[in-house]
Amino acid sequence: MDLRSELLKSIWYGFTALDLEKSGKVSKSQLKVLSHNLCTVLCIPHDPVALEEHFRDDDDGPVSSQGYMPYLNKYILDKVVEGSFTKESVDELCWTLTAKKNYQTDRNSSTVLPEKDAFRLWCLFNFLSEDKYPLVMVPDEVEYLLKKICMGMSIEFNCVELEDFFSQDSVQQSGITVWIFLEMMNSGKITRGIDKSIISMAIEEVYREIVGDVLKEGYLWKKGQLRRNWKERWFTLRPSNLSYYTSEDRKDCQGNIALDGNCCVEVLPDRDGKRCMFCLKTLSKSYEMSASDTKQRQEWTTAIQTAIRLHVEGKKSLHKDLKLKRREQREQREKRRQAKEEELQRLRALQEERERKLAELELLKEAQKQAQALLEQDEQRRRQQHEQLQRALEVQLREAEEARVSMQAEMALKEEEAERQRKRIQELEEMQKRLEEALQQEIKARLDEEAFRYAQAGLLAEEEEKMKALMALQEEQEEYILKTQREKQELKQEMEAKSRSLDEAQRQLEEVRANRHRVDQDVVAAQRKLRQASTNVKHWNVQMNRLMRPIGPGEKRPSLGSSFSAFQIPTQRDPGLRLRRRSGSEDQNEESKENVENRAGCDLEKRHSHASNGDMDIP
Repeated sequence: MDLRSELLKSIWYGFTALDLEKSGKVSKSQLKVLSHNLCTVLCIPHDPVALEEHFRDDDDGPVSSQGYMPYLNKYILDKVVEGSFTKESVDELCWTLTAKKNYQTDRNSSTVLPEKDAFRLWCLFNFLSEDKYPLVMVPDEVEYLLKKICMGMSIEFNCVELEDFFSQDSVQQSGITVWIFLEMMNSGKITRGIDKSIISMAIEEVYREIVGDVLKEGYLWKKGQLRRNWKERWFTLRPSNLSYYTSEDRKDCQGNIALDGNCCVEVLPDRDGKRCMFCLKTLSKSYEMSASDTKQRQEWTTAIQTAIRLHVEGKKSLHKDLKLKRREQREQREKRRQAKEEELQRLRALQEERERKLAELELLKEAQKQAQALLEQDEQRRRQQHEQLQRALEVQLREAEEARVSMQAEMALKEEEAERQRKRIQELEEMQKRLEEALQQEIKARLDEEAFRYAQAGLLAEEEEKMKALMALQEEQEEYILKTQREKQELKQEMEAKSRSLDEAQRQLEEVRANRHRVDQDVVAAQRKLRQASTNVKHWNVQMNRLMRPIGPGEKRPSLGSSFSAFQIPTQRDPGLRLRRRSGSEDQNEESKENVENRAGCDLEKRHSHASNGDMDIP
């Protein structure tokens, strides 16, 4: 906090005191008087021409603080020279203006502080207040100031009453202003039962220490430079010098020792009848002094070393440095508190996210169980259909084999009948080969269907493995969630990695399901091929029946009607093939069935007609 900021704090009180209507604006005539008085106490030349030029009569209305600041900075504060004026005079001027309006108390009350003590507390408040307007003091600084005053009065500080005061709504909302602070001091809560003179001495001591930059004061014995005799003097230590006076009223200054980085303090042994001696060495002289006891010597040596350190570090005030450190500590505490609140909010969000994920996992598990049950039912149904298809195929193959054996026996008997039937027999053999090829195609189609079913079973097993991997990833995710308190920094990255793994597993699961769907389509295609093969078998059966024509009228052949009158390869009808037929395909099958039955009926009539003529059909 520089000199300009300190002056602005006091001037702000003077400006607000002139704002009688609390509108944030002050009349020009009052600002002219305030500016003239400020130039006087700051020992700078007054420029009436610039003042009149800045506050021209033709300007409308009063001036706000923003309008007054350019003139204050340019014509007053920029011309201030540190050390050419007394800061206390500026404070007294501004205090006089603001106290008339704001500090109104019962003067007859025994607890009211004297005017001088109230002024010093006002100065202490301005020094320790925050650098923002309106000026307020944080509770930590109020507690620090009250502890210093209680220490000067040699009493114990009561924190309970101060906490009750801080708990008020007006204090929490707007902060602690100087008038609330003086009202608290006048209430007697801190100074109850203590003499006013002790209070004034304590306030003056704290004022000189904080505002006057006095590090330490007290009596010391000093050895003269010429006569080498010992005299008791009142010493006042500041960061830049060590002054000593004849008495504690500080009216007759006997000397001033400038402190810099070349000075040092040494403890001396007792001699010349003096105890607790120490020596302050500068580049030009050495000053021998004696304290009343060892404690005082330690305090003085420590204070002088502190003053030298502040001078070396370029700091002009110990309490300004301490104020900045306390402010930094408060900011750090506030940052830690905010970080803790953010961490708690983040943990709550993570907990809610974890609960939501657990609920989703429960729903996913339930859906998985239902899907698994449906898959098991579907697999069982498909197995039953496959077994039925296998049994029907075996029956058809056995019937075809029996028909083939019967056909070979009949053809062996017919070879002796006539040479002209050989060609027709060869045609029948070729037709038989085609029938066998059709049967082989049907068998191959059934084998393909079985292979596709095995592939489907493999895909289902792979799907199950993916689901197990998904469950394992979910368990790992739960374990990583439980480690959030120990690995807070790594939780986000781990969760993202596991989420990507979960997404990848779900994507693979969807791919497996898509593969299973394609296998189902392949099974449907195989069944379609099987139906096509069955249709081919029926077609070749009809063709073979058409080729089985009589030899000619008048030729007598032995009749085989009782044992093998009309041989026909049974049609293969698979009840399992109709499970997934649609209404359109069922109509087409019924039409083809009716056509086949009509042809069979025509053939049967022809056989009957030939039988009546004495002929027999060879199937």
